[in-house]
Amino acid sequence: MTPSYVSTRNPCKLCAPFGATLAFLGLEGCIPLLHGSQGCSTYIRRYMIGHFREPVDVASSNFHEQAAIFGGKSNLAEAIFNVVKQYQPRVIGIATTCLAETIGDDVGMILRELSSKAGNVDLPALVHASTPSYHGCDAEGYHAAIRAMVDQLAGNQPGADHLALFPGMLSSEDLRYLRDLVEDFELPVIMLSDYADRLDGPTWDTFHRIPKGGTPLEQLYRLGGARTCLELTSIYEPARTGGGLLADRFGVRHVRLPMPIGVKLTDRFTRELEAISGRSLPYRHAAERGRLIDSYVDAHKYVFDKRAVLFGHEDLVVSLSAFLAEVGMIPALIASGGGNAGRLRRAVLSAAPELEGHTRILGGVDFAEIEEAAVQVQADLLIGSSNGYRLSRQLGVPLVRVGLPIHDRLGAARVMHVGYRGTQQLFDRIVNALLEARQDGDPTGYTHM
Repeated sequence: MTPSYVSTRNPCKLCAPFGATLAFLGLEGCIPLLHGSQGCSTYIRRYMIGHFREPVDVASSNFHEQAAIFGGKSNLAEAIFNVVKQYQPRVIGIATTCLAETIGDDVGMILRELSSKAGNVDLPALVHASTPSYHGCDAEGYHAAIRAMVDQLAGNQPGADHLALFPGMLSSEDLRYLRDLVEDFELPVIMLSDYADRLDGPTWDTFHRIPKGGTPLEQLYRLGGARTCLELTSIYEPARTGGGLLADRFGVRHVRLPMPIGVKLTDRFTRELEAISGRSLPYRHAAERGRLIDSYVDAHKYVFDKRAVLFGHEDLVVSLSAFLAEVGMIPALIASGGGNAGRLRRAVLSAAPELEGHTRILGGVDFAEIEEAAVQVQADLLIGSSNGYRLSRQLGVPLVRVGLPIHDRLGAARVMHVGYRGTQQLFDRIVNALLEARQDGDPTGYTHM
């Protein structure tokens, strides 16, 4: 049936330049620059700061009426020189917004001309990605920026023996965990992009214009020498990702895996690390796996057959749906603002075939559509970002906050999702949310559950 409206009502996604900005913030010494209007960078800073609770600078080429008509070439050049003067960055990551794309600015050509006419100005590395918001979501912008980094910065170093890990849009704590896990297999790793420390760092005695942390440029220059690239995506095909380009250009072995949430998907990830390294799963991670399974047994009676509404960016909801299925919960409604239902359905049923016939999957939807569908499924729980809080109140069921943005709770950067440890924390939160709802709604006020 054709919808009776033409606009998006409360989108279940963020814009593509947001994802590109997040990716660029994971480069050491990088300042993101949006080629477009000032409002775009203000919007992104607002969401970044609200989620991570850290200072975030996003530059803008600051379009005005004249630039919108005649092109933003001079605006972009002026913005780059201003960023160089103010920040002295090692990299400027340039993401295009809707307006720049609509008028057809050729950013690659502009940057080439600028580099040839820079004169005495020592320009940093300039990376640009095409990320109009009318085509895609935050996750697509993120992957476009990662692919642009590989395309414009990656080099080859013969004889290198490291692992390239492209984790996707995860929390800062997730990135730290993945880095530690790979290193416990004694594998040298280059992670792109690694914004963990830049967006969840210690307090400062003095202000840093560019916070410490991020993937060093020197590591990007030798990405092409990786023995294997592990890319955590179920949705995006190699033609659209950095890992796919790394394989095509340098012949790097490319392995695509779902985000490792739950025992089954984390086992797939660790088995791949075992195969690459020739080492068994380190004891402390095996112990975490055992404790996680034990908690599944302990809490099975609380979660079995409970119905959940799950929403967020596609790669995240695919892995979360497989996790819910393995603990006996039913993700009765799975929704994402990105992509389309067909692609999302294939990925969900590939990760969790047992959900066939037990779930409704919606792709490319907004929260108004999610609300309309959620009323039908009689959910016990919502799992998704803070943007689902209104729906949580409407349905009278708890919301377990995952993904991005989480702007109404503290510690969003430290919410874990992946690995045995992250799954354990997530599982405990889900079980306790169900117990709390049951306890609060019981007139007898049981204290032992």
